[in-house]
Amino acid sequence: MNFPENLKYSKDHEWVRIEGENAYVGITAFAQGELGDIVFVDVDTDGEQLDKDEVFGTIEAVKTVSDLFMPVGGEVLEFNTKLEDEPELINTDSYGDGWVVKISIADASELGHLMDNVSYQEILN
Repeated sequence: MNFPENLKYSKDHEWVRIEGENAYVGITAFAQGELGDIVFVDVDTDGEQLDKDEVFGTIEAVKTVSDLFMPVGGEVLEFNTKLEDEPELINTDSYGDGWVVKISIADASELGHLMDNVSYQEILN
């Protein structure tokens, strides 16, 4: 399983790719594998300021629906509209075109609570 070194990971299986004061958030390859075929992604928090661990949306697979949690606090700037027509991008390219939201990071110190790829792999084992 692939866990890129340039990302940070949450205990809830979200990843964060930091780009300046903003970040892209998605779910890990492990999470999408556990969910199975993704059929729908619902994010209705565009423009909202959310705290770390708050739900920012849901992801629906063939047999289940799971909440998506903010790995760090911030404002939801953008939803990946590609997922409206192609939610399966999360299955095929979870770390690339399958990102879910772009956020502005409210408190960069919260990034210290996230794991690097080695630590994340250790909790999966």
